[in-house]
Amino acid sequence: MMPNTQNFMGRSYECMSDCADMSSYLNKCHSCRVESGCFMVYDRPNYMGNQYFMKRGEYADYMSMWGWSGCIRSCRMIPMHRGSYRMKSYERENFGGQMYELMDDCDSIMDRYRMSDCMSCHVMDGHGLMYEQPHYRGRMMYLRPGEYRNFMNMGMSGMRWMSMRRIMDSWY
Repeated sequence: MMPNTQNFMGRSYECMSDCADMSSYLNKCHSCRVESGCFMVYDRPNYMGNQYFMKRGEYADYMSMWGWSGCIRSCRMIPMHRGSYRMKSYERENFGGQMYELMDDCDSIMDRYRMSDCMSCHVMDGHGLMYEQPHYRGRMMYLRPGEYRNFMNMGMSGMRWMSMRRIMDSWY
């Protein structure tokens, strides 16, 4: 991934792995080119704040495209996963309430499971993206294998997760 100023002008920085704070390399970053792999980018250091998924391609003016007022401050490389996807989704924090197991994309958690809220989950296999609106729209959050006991404690308070999409190896 190579972040630059707007329209690929000015200084650039090549990033081939996780970078918790890009401010020491670039004070502004308004365009980005992903030459291989997939990345999650964040508008705050240490993988915090708004998140956006980037796969191979050019993003000449991602700020207006995503409605961001800031710029990329950190990024995380998403490792390729070949195999099945398994996630248990819970309607309450700390794995409480109704539980549903997802093994494929879900464009509306509410319609499929009659689940009004998803407040915790356990990703057993694969990597995925949770979206705040049905049909993979709105703000998103990257989920890698692990336990997510309370989305509100992750800086996602007030957000309801309404759809989920797997990150597929064909995206690389």
